[in-house]
Amino acid sequence: MSLSSCTLLLLLFQIGLLLCGFCFAGDPTASYELEFSYITASPLGVPQQVIAVNGKFPGPTLNVTTNYNVVVNVKNRLDESLLITWPGIEMRRSSWQDGVLGTNCPIPSKWNWTYHFQVKDQIGSYHYVPSTNFQRAAGGFGGFVVTNRKVIALPFDTPDGDIVITIGDWYTRNHSDLRASLDNGEELGMPDGVLINGKGPFKYSSVVPDGINHTTLNVDPGKTYRIRVINVGVSTCLNFRIQSHNLLLAEAEGHYTSQQNYTSFDIHVGQSYSFLVTMDQNASSDFYIVASPRFVNESVWQRVTGVAILHYSNSKGHASGPLPDAPNDVYDHSFALNQAMSVRMNNSASGARPNPQGSFHYGSINVTNTYALRSAPPVMINGTRRAAFNGVSFANPKITPVRLADSHNVKGAYKLNFPKTPLDEPPRIARSIINETYKGFVEIILQNNDTVVQSFHMDGYSFFVVGMAYGNWTEDSRGSYNRWDAISRSTTQVFPGGWTAILVYLDNVGAWNLRTVNLDRWYLGQETYIRIVNPEDHEQKTELPMPDNALFCGALGHLQRPQKQLSSAGSTIQEQSKSSYFMQVAFAAVVYMMI
Repeated sequence: MSLSSCTLLLLLFQIGLLLCGFCFAGDPTASYELEFSYITASPLGVPQQVIAVNGKFPGPTLNVTTNYNVVVNVKNRLDESLLITWPGIEMRRSSWQDGVLGTNCPIPSKWNWTYHFQVKDQIGSYHYVPSTNFQRAAGGFGGFVVTNRKVIALPFDTPDGDIVITIGDWYTRNHSDLRASLDNGEELGMPDGVLINGKGPFKYSSVVPDGINHTTLNVDPGKTYRIRVINVGVSTCLNFRIQSHNLLLAEAEGHYTSQQNYTSFDIHVGQSYSFLVTMDQNASSDFYIVASPRFVNESVWQRVTGVAILHYSNSKGHASGPLPDAPNDVYDHSFALNQAMSVRMNNSASGARPNPQGSFHYGSINVTNTYALRSAPPVMINGTRRAAFNGVSFANPKITPVRLADSHNVKGAYKLNFPKTPLDEPPRIARSIINETYKGFVEIILQNNDTVVQSFHMDGYSFFVVGMAYGNWTEDSRGSYNRWDAISRSTTQVFPGGWTAILVYLDNVGAWNLRTVNLDRWYLGQETYIRIVNPEDHEQKTELPMPDNALFCGALGHLQRPQKQLSSAGSTIQEQSKSSYFMQVAFAAVVYMMI
């Protein structure tokens, strides 16, 4: 074989490496195509416009495995712009894929955009959901499950089945009407009902109108199922329970918990849990599955109750009689708080990696900075009704995403002046964000001076929920922190008139959204971003470069070219397979010629 021939083959091998793409070596790719469109549905018996995913409401559940590369081609068939976010998926090194307005330009109507990310070192129960234009109130959501690799043992026997349940409060008004109400300074009012997997309540009493379809879960007696429950609603905490069955808590948003039995469990907006439920009852009849509102006047909100049916394969009759009782704690505020703090990490279990979850000793790390984020009831700012953290209501319209602005040296897109403590001055509207140090370890105090229970979420991270109480947080409150087995998660509740303390290790470079998940408060500006830059990363090892398909908007909107039709997820898989095959053939040829 001539030297030139060998040189040619080596060149072909190198080209094969390049064609393989800059994906994460050795990890499989899961590709999806999700089309978001309007359909007419009647989940509460009233025809209305909802957002379907691939023609389904709710959307399909995406199933991947730890470390998979995920490619999601989103087709926006709505009449307005769209972004999809993935709460709890940490988007390691790539806030470009996070899907909120401070990290991504929205996908215009009738356009496609493809997300590329890796579920690096993650397992657990998550979801995807629209993040703009109040669209979550119309649907567009679905489950997102990350299963563990087979080499990592589960901390419980393998369940006989896996069931995803979405629950959430629901309005029969279109999301655009709800949005207009908020723009006009009005409250949304009481929801019209609660949906379980996109369907209304079983007719358990005369309070439920005729003609409503309900959800039925079919199970076999004696078997144990992993039931993943996700609250995808607008703003209401829901108590979840299954008549005559224990809920053995096993996982919270990607971390295995100490296993405890509950007869009912509060699931706040945006939260996800896994329960192990054994079908150990005499199947003389079906059983109720209930999701009912919490921290409201339950006698007034009675119709706002979701009811589904658990049907054993040998069931002998229909469910009947009263629903199982919700917690009776109107005069005992400690019940909900104690239940929340009973959720603890299983420190000995392996999560996504073989090392135990408790091997990161967060309780012994020195805090490098403290932030106190205070929320309050919405107020009028410059003639509009707004919500805020620390008196700063975030301005979203025509925003230039943070890292996009950084990469193009856009001045004035945001200010690094978010106050570390509440301001003693009139509230204002601003693009004010937090500037933090890579690998810092920060304490965030969430003080809820609003009248409603709130959920707080942080994109890009899981944080340790170390403390929670009613009243005002003081420095003495640190004495009550759980510094050993606090649950690590991405969404936590903050009770009205109370506080929650979290600790987070800032090891994920990018710009990440901190928000109230309650959709009305989020829409009114109760959010900010934390910008984390590694000044020593000159080779982009801690943050991936701006993706080639990045959209442009805001101050950079003039750079956006008319869109070319993106490849479907199927053709993407084919192209990757060809590239991989070419690399393998070239490599084999080189090896053969060198023997």
